Amino acid sequence: MTELLNCTVLVKGMGEGRVLKTGQTISFWGGVDPETGKIIDPRHPLFNEIITSRVLVFPFGKGSAAAPLVLLELARQETFPAAIINVEIDPLLVAGPVISYRFYGKAIPVVKISQDVFDRLHTGQTAVVDCEKSTILIK
Repeated sequence: MTELLNCTVLVKGMGEGRVLKTGQTISFWGGVDPETGKIIDPRHPLFNEIITSRVLVFPFGKGSAAAPLVLLELARQETFPAAIINVEIDPLLVAGPVISYRFYGKAIPVVKISQDVFDRLHTGQTAVVDCEKSTILIK
């Protein structure tokens, strides 16, 4: 069964991959290893999970001025997520994907969703984030 969900586009692009979802915030600075794409914060529920090519779903970013730099390095290392989906947006989190496209031509779509849509997404689903249509297709 497929489902089409609406979203608000913050950073354009097209991303497809398996969903990796958490109800916890993610701090990219100190929480994600850009070389491996692995979540390295041992206190995080996704500890040791790889975000590379995944549709990363979490409520909001945990602010750090270094988050854009980590996302930029994820793009350079080619370990970046296929897309980022949040309920609330951290402007610093959005800056990284904007800069990564400018520097490396790597699109990391970032979209905002409602809590209702967040509740309908689950780890393991395949999701297509289509920023041209402002939709998320769940397969």
